[in-house]
Amino acid sequence: MNTRKRLAALQRALTRECGAAAAPAAVPDNPACVVGAGQTCEHALVDRALNQSLYAYERRIRGRFAAITDTLKVISALQHERDFVERAQHLARECLGFELPQALLEDAWVTGLDMRALHAHCVFATVKAGVDAAEADQAPWREKIAITPEFLRACGYHTVDVSPCADGRLQGLLPYILRIAPNPDVVVKAYAGALFDVEGDVADWTQQELLRLTGGLPGAEQANYLKIAVYHFSSSDANHQGCAAHGSNDRAAVEAALNRLNELRAAIDNTFGRGAAPDVLLIGVDTDLDAIRVHLPDGRGEVNPYRYVDSAVLYRETLGMDATAARRHIAEAVARAERADGWAQGEGEMAAGMRALTVKLLEANLSQIEYVIRHHAGRYAVIGHDEEFICAGEAVSEVQLRNHYYFAHLDTVEEGAADLDVGVKIFTGLNVRHGLAIPILVHFTYSSRVPGGRERAVARCRRVKAAIEARYADLHARGLLYCRMAVSDRQGRERCAFIEDDAIDTGH
Repeated sequence: MNTRKRLAALQRALTRECGAAAAPAAVPDNPACVVGAGQTCEHALVDRALNQSLYAYERRIRGRFAAITDTLKVISALQHERDFVERAQHLARECLGFELPQALLEDAWVTGLDMRALHAHCVFATVKAGVDAAEADQAPWREKIAITPEFLRACGYHTVDVSPCADGRLQGLLPYILRIAPNPDVVVKAYAGALFDVEGDVADWTQQELLRLTGGLPGAEQANYLKIAVYHFSSSDANHQGCAAHGSNDRAAVEAALNRLNELRAAIDNTFGRGAAPDVLLIGVDTDLDAIRVHLPDGRGEVNPYRYVDSAVLYRETLGMDATAARRHIAEAVARAERADGWAQGEGEMAAGMRALTVKLLEANLSQIEYVIRHHAGRYAVIGHDEEFICAGEAVSEVQLRNHYYFAHLDTVEEGAADLDVGVKIFTGLNVRHGLAIPILVHFTYSSRVPGGRERAVARCRRVKAAIEARYADLHARGLLYCRMAVSDRQGRERCAFIEDDAIDTGH
């Protein structure tokens, strides 16, 4: 019997021994469209070819991680056989694409397999494999994404700085939810509760403005900087599956994100003169459906939490229309929202470039709504957390997929303690409760153009890793927390290079 068949047979035997899996809970319908007798959810503006490519990508990435548990269960069942080490390594190579630490396998006959260590090793190795294969994995859909760098420039933006909540459900924000092509002009910096660092963003804005004024951003002489904050909520379990950083209080999430945007504008105006502030946009994501709410700025650039357009409503209202009529309806919905009175009233209409971007975001998101309808039964079966690992430091941006990892943006553990604590709490339920360790990847980037940049990034990794292990000393001592360190070059080819591997290679 070949390896894959043997793996399947042993897994079936393990499933029979442990009992049949419980039937999944019923998934509530998608309010945008419900498939039924005589009803189809096929919108004229949806890019189904792109959806198929994105779904193939999702299955490929998730399949790599799903194989870890299945393979380790089979390896665990073989650990007392005479040729265990050879068979275990063969299974790992065939099913996972990499080998396991030899020492862990060789000592199994004495102390038993350290499944926590093996599982953590497999998670990190799978992360690295995904990063290395990202270019090939993403090639089928990257060129099809609706919102391109050229479109953003046409809207008048040389840089788009996006700060979503660090929640893993927003990990696929760019290519899936917003349908924005990942590119160097679009920067994603996630923080718990979308509470981005205002001072850090002022510095980032200043650097980009300096580049623009000195000709470092060709063709951007008259372009502007756009800051987007992205909060999230749950339409089916608002009190428990909203933003953990705000206690699943949707109003608090909206107000906190908007306050940060206003603070950023005020900081830049106060420092560099009135009118210098960048454009800002506030977007909400229903993480059950991936539908969005775009809060519209007025003629002064002020965002109102009550003035927004909901893409789920638009999908329902325009279903059955041809593409021309649907686009006209979206534009009219945006215009109506701009003219709203009462609590939603603003002063004047937003700039033409902002309007074009808003309309495009709403139209592009219709494809993601239908993606969830078509491929996830209308609403994600797991509406909460289901991440694979925690990334602490700077994001591993090469792989972008819902619930791929929980991200804790930090320079030091003290500054990022709140984000880390939320992530550890999440993984206490996901992993520790089941006896598995929490895998934390400490990751920082550097510029190979800056002398000593890599060495400083490595030193930062070591400091943060030591601080994490000290902060969660009890988990670490019990083998319930595993950290690995990696660095990436922002300009060169080095991506997610494990530091421990460097030490072995160089003899340090």
